[in-house]
Formats: sequence, C-alpha cells, structure tokens
Amino acid sequence: MTNQNNSVFRIPPYYFIHVLDLNENVTRLIIGPKTFVKQDNEKVVFGPEKMMTIPPRHYCVVENPAIKDQDKKIQFDESGQVKLAFAELEIRFAREPFPLYPGEILKQNITPLRILPANSALRLKAILDFEEENGEKRVAGDEWLFEGPGTYIPRKEVSVEEQIRATTIKPNQAIRLRARKECTDRNGKERVTGEEWVVKKNGAYLPGAYEEVVSVVDAYVLTEKRALHMRSLRTFTDDFGKKRLNGEEWLITLDDTETHIPSVYEEVVGVVDVTTLSSRQYAVILDPIGEDGKPQLGKKRLVKGEKSFFLQPGEKLEKGIQDVFVLGEDEGLILKCIEAFEDENKQQKSPGDRWMIKGPTDYVPPVEVEVVTRRKAIPLDENEGIYVRDIKSGKVRAIVGQTYMLNQDEELWEKQLPNDVEKLLAKDALAERNTRDSKNDTLKARVKSQVVTYRVPHNGAVQVYDYKEKKSRVVFGPDLVMLGPDEQFTLISISGDVPKKPNVIKALCLLLGPDFFTDIIQIETSDHARLSLKLSYSWYFKVNKEDDKEASKLFNVPDFVGDACKAVASRIRGAVASVGFDDFHKNSAKIIRASVFGLDEAGNIRKEFTFKQNNLVITSIDIQAVEPVDQRTRDSLQKSVQLAIEITTNSQEATAKHEAERAEQEARGKLERQKILDEAEAEKARRALLELQALSAAVESTGQAKAEAQSRAEAQKIEGEAAVEQARLKADAAKIEAQSELERLTHARNAELGYVREQNEIEISKQTQLSEVEVNKFKKMVDAIGAQTLREMATAGPDLQVKMLQALGLQSTLITDGSNPINLFNTANGLIGNFSPKKQKHNPEDDVD
Repeated sequence: MTNQNNSVFRIPPYYFIHVLDLNENVTRLIIGPKTFVKQDNEKVVFGPEKMMTIPPRHYCVVENPAIKDQDKKIQFDESGQVKLAFAELEIRFAREPFPLYPGEILKQNITPLRILPANSALRLKAILDFEEENGEKRVAGDEWLFEGPGTYIPRKEVSVEEQIRATTIKPNQAIRLRARKECTDRNGKERVTGEEWVVKKNGAYLPGAYEEVVSVVDAYVLTEKRALHMRSLRTFTDDFGKKRLNGEEWLITLDDTETHIPSVYEEVVGVVDVTTLSSRQYAVILDPIGEDGKPQLGKKRLVKGEKSFFLQPGEKLEKGIQDVFVLGEDEGLILKCIEAFEDENKQQKSPGDRWMIKGPTDYVPPVEVEVVTRRKAIPLDENEGIYVRDIKSGKVRAIVGQTYMLNQDEELWEKQLPNDVEKLLAKDALAERNTRDSKNDTLKARVKSQVVTYRVPHNGAVQVYDYKEKKSRVVFGPDLVMLGPDEQFTLISISGDVPKKPNVIKALCLLLGPDFFTDIIQIETSDHARLSLKLSYSWYFKVNKEDDKEASKLFNVPDFVGDACKAVASRIRGAVASVGFDDFHKNSAKIIRASVFGLDEAGNIRKEFTFKQNNLVITSIDIQAVEPVDQRTRDSLQKSVQLAIEITTNSQEATAKHEAERAEQEARGKLERQKILDEAEAEKARRALLELQALSAAVESTGQAKAEAQSRAEAQKIEGEAAVEQARLKADAAKIEAQSELERLTHARNAELGYVREQNEIEISKQTQLSEVEVNKFKKMVDAIGAQTLREMATAGPDLQVKMLQALGLQSTLITDGSNPINLFNTANGLIGNFSPKKQKHNPEDDVD
C-alpha cells in the first residue's frame, strides 16, 4: 500500500504509479525509472506497481482500455484525462511491458494460450457480430468449432462454450447422435432439430457444433444359439434393404449377419436363445409363422427332435419342451381327440373320442390329440385291492389280488368313510382300547381309492353292512375285513367313565371278553339310608360263531355296557329297598349277588346272569366301596364303628393287664429264690477273701524291701534316660533354630535382590521409553519443520549479514585496528544483534533423580 506521508517516490524501471491532482481531479500516469516528488495538491492513488509483462504465447484481458488514434497513441481529453472505451474489452498478447492507465482494469490475468491436441475442438459462440480474417461473417449467436491440433487465439467477440473431445468408435460399435439445431452433418446430409442418426464408421468422430453424442451403441454378436428380437419404431428400410412397418417385429439370426447395431428406428426387444430338441423330445408351437411370414393365429405346429430352431416373434411353446412318452410293458396312455384327423392306421378320429395305447412303445401325440393321463399297472397282493368306477355306466367294483391297469373308460373311485371310522381304522382295537380320542392326534392320510381293510383282533367281532344288498355279516377275529364298494362298518358307541356316561367309547370291533367294567350306583334301604355303591362286573359274550343268526345278536344292543349297568342297578335297588341298613351292612355282598344272579330251586345263588338279547353273561360282582350318601348316616356309621373299635380295644387292654399281673407274680417268686442263692454264694466268696487277705499280708512283709530297691533303681534309670533325651532335644532345637534363621536370612536376601533387580529393570525400561520419546519427538519436529526450513534457519544468520552489508552500500571494504582484521559478518552480527540461539549448558545434576 502507498504511504501518503512520503513525498518522494523512487520509481524503479518498468514500474508506474497513478497520481491524482486534487485541484483538477485528474489522474495521470508516471512511469519509471524516475524519482517523483509529490506536491501538496497531489495524491498517489496507485502504485508503485510493476508493468504488465506478457510472455510469448500468453495473453491478458483489459477492461475499459485507453483509446488510441491511428498512430496508436493514447488520446487525452481537454482536462488531460486519458480517454477510455468503457464496457469494452481488449485482449493483449506478447509485447513490451506496458502500464495500466488510470481507469483500465485487468479483468483476466496473464493466461497461457489454449493449445488443442488432435481429435479435440473448442465449441465457440459469437457474442458480437464480426467478420473474420478470411472474410467470413459471424452473427451473434452463431456456433462453430475450432478443431485441433492448433493454438486458439481468443477474440473479444467470441466466447468459449466448451471443449469437445472426439469419440472413438471401436469395431462393433457405433455412436448415436442428435441434432441440437438444423445443420448439415459431416457426410453432407441435412439434419433437423431433434433428429437422431447412427455413425458406424470406425475411428475418431468429432461431433459438429450443433451435434451431441447421445450414447455409444455396442453391437449385438449373433451366434448359432442367439438371435435378436427387433421391433420397428416407425416405418423405415432396415440395413438389409427390407421395408419395416411401424410396430412390426422380426428376428435377426446368424444367417442375416454376424453382428448387428440397432438403428434409431428400431429397438431390441430381447435376445432369443435357440430351442434345441433331442431325439427324445418334441414341442408344440402356438400361433406359428407361415411361409408368407405372417402369424397363423389359433393354429399349432408339431416339431420333433433332433432339431434346433428360434421362436419367431409371436410364437410360443404350448407346454415347453416335452419328452417323448416312453411306455413300458405295464404302462399306457389315455388319449382324447380334440380335432378330427386320420391316425397312422388310417382310422378316422372324431373330436371327443377316447382310446388307449399300451406299451412297450414310444409315442409323440399330434396336435389334434390331447394326452389325458398316463396309466400304470397297479400290482395288488391277495390282501390288497382298489375301487374302479366305469365312467360310462357309473358302476363301481373292487379289484383284489391281481395286477390291473385302468382302461380309457375307467377311473379310480374314492370311498368316503365317516370321520369317526377313519380315526378308528388307524387305531389298534386291542392295544388302544383304553385310550380316548384327542383332537391333536395326527392321522396318516388314507389312500381312498384303495380297498378299506381292517384287522379284526383275536376274540373280537366286526359287523359289516352292505347297503346295496341290505345284508350284514359278522367277521370274527383273527381275520382281515375288506370292504366292498357298498359296504360300511357298524360303529359301536359304548358308555364309559365311572359312573357310566353314554357315547364315551366308540369302536369298530366288539371284544368278546372275558373283561370287566365298573359303575357307581345309589341305593336306598328300607329305613331310608341312601348309600353309594362302587361295583365291578366281570363279563363275556356267549356266542356260537357257526350260527350267523346267533352271531348277529352281538350287535342287537348298541350300548351293551350301559344297558347291562342299568339292568343290574335296577335289580340291586329293588332288593336293597326291602332290607334295613343294619342287615344290608352285615350282608351286603350276599344281598347284591342274590338280587343280580337270583336263586335256584335249592335256594342257592346262581353263578351267572345272561342277557338274552345279545348273549352277554355277567359272571361275578365285586363290591369295591360302600359309602353313605347322607351326611348324618355317614356320621352315625362312623360313630358305631368307633364304638365297636373302642370296645374291642378295652377288652384287649383288660386281658393284657391280667397277663401282666400274672407274669409279675411269677417273676417276684423267682427273684426271692435267686436272692437266697446269691447270699449263699456271697458267704462262700467272703471266706475265700479272708484267706487271700491273710496270704497277702505275709507276702507284703517279705517283698516290701525288694520292691523298694527295685523302684529306686528304676527311678534312677528313668532319670538318666530323661536327661539324655533332654540334651538331645535341646541340640535338635538349636539346630532347627539355626536352620530357620539361615532360611529366613536367605529369603530376605533373595527378596531384596529381586526388589533391586526389578527396580533396575523398571529404571532401564523408563530410560529406554524416555529416550524413544525424545527421539520420536525430535524426529517429528525435524519432519514438521522440514529439511529445507532447517537449511534456511542454518543460513539465516550469514544471509542476513550479507544483506545488511549490501544495504550499507559497502563494497570491498575492510575495517581493522591496524593489527588484526575484523570479520564483516561479525560486524553485521554486532549491528543487528546475535539472533542465533544459545546452546543450553548440560547440568549433571539434572540426571540425578
């Protein structure tokens, strides 16, 4: 910035300043080299600034340039102000250094000229009307290309819109162009705005000023297995010289060309893969293309392998690629005619005809024939069968125990059974007779076209009813039941639970026993005591399996358990109603058995009771529990029972007390007798004791001295041994104490050595890490400052001294005192002071922690 306080301005060569005359308000240009003395009415508003120096192949843009005359001299107005062309631009190229006159603005700094390589161009646009050097006139808005290679010289009338690079068209490629405005392409063809076309010539293509590249189009490579499905977007003539109508679709294969680039008037619908049929395959094409190239709607065409072909547009396979029907000896095909034709045997077939062909053979159905189904012979064991229905007559029959193949007029018939029967068929009648049905049970699905079979267990019976013949038959186990088409099982619904409830148990098989069932009934005695009885009945069926009439009686009673329980309970209630509570309590079993079985001529209870309706025989009755229903009766019965128990307990207690007193008298007599015997034995022992005391006194007088001598000797011996043992123990104790002290000192020294060693290791690790930190710190500082910066810091002192001496204007001057020379660097150093940092003196005390 200019310092206005200075009145003297020394302007170097190729520098200039702008000076404003405050009196006239006119700014003039002062060019160096010159020493300018500013007057009081003058002000330096710009500079000193270096002149504009434009090197070769460079330019700059100046706004509001100074106006020059024909001799290229600057023009001034009456006041001496430079005339300017306001709002104009001037592009200046390489020349002698020039200043900027007051009012001129450097709009664009010095910029290299743009050099365009080959295959590139600049899209230019005229912003003013002008005429080029070759005489061509340009109007504002015109666009054209400046193609390389070359150097573009800018003009003020032209603006550069963009740089365009040529698009390289490789083999099997093309570019799609669009006209931005009416123009003529490079082939000399007129193009309208928005028109698109394709350029397929290989090489670099540079679009024109009014052309733009839409996309690069890759060619589709056609092979023997690939074709192109094309669609016309408008009526045109394709690359093969064929006229295509708007919306027309066609196929391009390898026979037409190896590669294809779609034009702008066609689009690729998709890539069609070849359809290949082997010798064991065929296909039916719907809506085939005729010889005239038009689709035959509604028609079909059969294609047999081996063959490869492409599906034309509009064609499709009816069911895809199908395999030839290869039939074995046990296989056949059911065929149906859908269009009148004549088969291989010259037989005329009408629509709706059905027939069957059997193997071994292979068969390809013509387009007039529909394959209804494929049949295979069904092998059947002697215990297996199927239901077959004639679709013409509707008759159903069962085929059992042979290999059978359905013909064209037959089909498998599904036999429907009730859900309860379906569940019971999956259960074992004997093993699962006590299980109840669960809603969560998953049943295995039955093949309904197979003959229904049921295994009747041993000692069981199943009734089958034929609704067509209106007859029933009973099958006894072990046997296998096979239902005919019109036969159904008789479902048995039996009472269950305790007490009995109707329709609890459902079964197909009736077990003939022996077995039992339990029931709870309520009775009332003649004195109105109400009791609840839990009874268990043993039963079996008496049946003659050879007699069909007798066998059918088994199923005459649908619920034989409920019926038997009701009949037996009625007999028991009738008999108990005439008996009092006490009598029934004492003779309940006899009364119940007599009421159920009855009495014979001799008055004895019979052994069984038979139901004539179904030959059910009750053989025994077990009374499991008898409980009063009324609470007061229950309390009275409990009191009487407690009283009886108390009387029995008292009687037993009196008897035990008498027996105890008798045993006590006997024991007392034995004790007195034993006392007498013991006193006699005691007198004998006392006499022996006196004798022994006398003998002991004699021995004592003679052996006392000997005993004392022996005791003193033993005492001295013991004392000596004790002293020896004490000395040995003291020596061992001293030895142990010395060893303990030695071990203690050893452990203490080892611990101290370990502590010192760890301290040394820690100190070494600390110093190592500190040194690494310092090294890393110094390295990062050096890296952060940079080698160039360090070099400049090192040479900063001498360079400064040199510049100081140069500033003083001294050349080849030596200052000396007459005896020793003075170094100019040191002299400069003294003038500006010592800026080099002092080295820090190392203090050995800092190393001491």
